[in-house]
Amino acid sequence: MMLKKLILATSLLFSAGTVFAATEITVYTAIESEQLQAYKQAFEAKYPDIKIKWVRDSTGIITAKLLAEKDRPQADVVWGLAASSLAILKAQNMLEPYAPAQLDDIDVKFRDSNNPPTWVGMDVWAATICYNTIEAQKLGLSKPTSWQDLTKPEYKGKIVMPNPASSGTGFLDVSAWLQIFGEQEGWAYMDKLHQNIGQYVHSGSKPCKMAASGEYPIGISFEYPALQLKRQGAPRHHITARRIGLGY
Repeated sequence: MMLKKLILATSLLFSAGTVFAATEITVYTAIESEQLQAYKQAFEAKYPDIKIKWVRDSTGIITAKLLAEKDRPQADVVWGLAASSLAILKAQNMLEPYAPAQLDDIDVKFRDSNNPPTWVGMDVWAATICYNTIEAQKLGLSKPTSWQDLTKPEYKGKIVMPNPASSGTGFLDVSAWLQIFGEQEGWAYMDKLHQNIGQYVHSGSKPCKMAASGEYPIGISFEYPALQLKRQGAPRHHITARRIGLGY
């Protein structure tokens, strides 16, 4: 039995839903590829008769795909997408209300205000600067310690960041800068930062991975890939991650 509308399925790890009769569900997600296996194993351990078919891409692309398919939904579940995107889907009446088990344990700031909610948060993202110490030393670059530092002339063409038009992480950055600096100063800051951007990419994790591989000395990303790369030793290079600003 297919769901009539899209739902956020963090809750499926905890409670049975109407998808029980299905043998396969299609899950649209922006979760990092290396994280999916753990979610798959946890879900299928509890629901062995249900198999997951993943459709994974960056937040902007997944959101656009869902909107394009509004009249003929292809996804049963949305699992791991930015709250800003879920607000758009809610406004389009595309989400099925659902209250997972232990809902009361989740802070109201991290879920939809409706009761039952149309979406429930599953994690919080922290914006991060990934800095390759080896490559930066070769180029004679100082270590950035703030967002403002990234506008220094020495970093011209040396920074890679997510495209806010297609990446949820990029949108998080823009939103955070506007809130931190105010609208006028925020846009002025981004104009200055743009002069130092060597490349915009669709993925939120890719800038940190590019910094780890030495393609760029600095990548604007989020904390998960930075921590993973550091734990893995970031082969041939060292990554210093600095978390500056929070987002959902």
